[in-house]
Amino acid sequence: MTGPSDNLPVTGGVATGALVTRALALRLLVSVLDRHNLLDEAFERVVAGTDLEARDRAFVRRLVTVTLRRLGQLDAVIGHFLDRPLKGSARRISHILRLGAAQLLFLDTPPHAAVATMVELAGRERSPALRRLKALVNAVLRKISREGAALVARQDAARLNTPDWLWQSWQTRFGPATARKVAAAILDETALDLTLHPAADRDALARRLDALTSPTGGLRLNARGRISDLPGYHEGLWWVQDAAAALPAQILAPRPGETVLDLCAAPGGKTAQIAAAGARVVAVDQSPRRMARVRDNLQRLGLTADLIAADGAAVPLDTAVDRVLLDAPCTATGTLRRHPDGKWIKAPADVAAMADLQARLLAAAVDYLKPGGTLVYCVCSLEAAEGPDQIARLLASGAPVERIPVCSREVHGLGEAILPEGDIQTLPFHGSGMDGFFISRLRRL
Repeated sequence: MTGPSDNLPVTGGVATGALVTRALALRLLVSVLDRHNLLDEAFERVVAGTDLEARDRAFVRRLVTVTLRRLGQLDAVIGHFLDRPLKGSARRISHILRLGAAQLLFLDTPPHAAVATMVELAGRERSPALRRLKALVNAVLRKISREGAALVARQDAARLNTPDWLWQSWQTRFGPATARKVAAAILDETALDLTLHPAADRDALARRLDALTSPTGGLRLNARGRISDLPGYHEGLWWVQDAAAALPAQILAPRPGETVLDLCAAPGGKTAQIAAAGARVVAVDQSPRRMARVRDNLQRLGLTADLIAADGAAVPLDTAVDRVLLDAPCTATGTLRRHPDGKWIKAPADVAAMADLQARLLAAAVDYLKPGGTLVYCVCSLEAAEGPDQIARLLASGAPVERIPVCSREVHGLGEAILPEGDIQTLPFHGSGMDGFFISRLRRL
């Protein structure tokens, strides 16, 4: 894939490497905001085939992530210095300004480097009309370098960086004070949480990784860089899993010898938890490509599972199972700390579409269970329609299930995450930072 700003190497006093990374960041931002591609998938496509060093890959990812995380603030600052919004084809210049402002205001990039590279990018646009806006980019970014920090200091960051529909959704569900805490928490950088293999020596591994205990019993570290370079990775002693994402399998409490169906299993962290507990796991995901990732992860960990690429609502089982874990597809609004692209490419229509899919999978999950079997339903979403409303609708339908309330001990003392009905809703500010997960446990009658 090529773009208007990709004609490198560069002359004119700008370091080639610096311009390469900014040009890739521009392509990535365009892919997310204009084409509504997920950041993770777009990143792999954009950097594929490049010979970027790990440090430069990390910079591209970090620059775009920060730009998306702080997009509302950046647009407010940029708008302060523009006479009129940049529309139509000039939207590419808006993206260049956003990347430049992010470097100046949130990444501590030296002003001369941030301004010079972004001006050079503007000057390399194919359209003569856009190239003429090079002077505008220069003027606006220079003003931001002088006056932008003062503007940022007066901003309501939580509100500016939250789209209206999400702000209203969270206020309706959680109330104004909690909604604001959620919106502020998703602006924080994320730590790296690990779940440990039963064979791992926790204390020794914590020392090797310079890690602390995570809010749900794993390890938490602030490491950056390549995951595969961290101690214990190649020995299969741990896997990456957010603290909140570790809870559903813990609440399911699989036992040795049981058969457990893990629906929508990729990338496999919960599958690994169930297998490590000694249960036989049947892991299902509709995507063969994603199932290949589950297989690779299990192989590294020395764990096994039966892998099936199939629709989660039509799994070919010979007999009913003891337990089912349904980590359903969702809008993932609980993971916006790590995936800020979701704020700008999701909409209320996506919530409704996901809710319909979740209801279909949930009904099938009940059918897969033996009488007396346990079902854990979870989504990494903060939207009521995808969480508590799903369980309320299932129970109201007369489905042969009853709720098994979760107690504080089962969630490592995170009592604030327990809802009155006994379900769980973790929020991004819980436990010094974690994903937002809704979890409900049910018993088949």
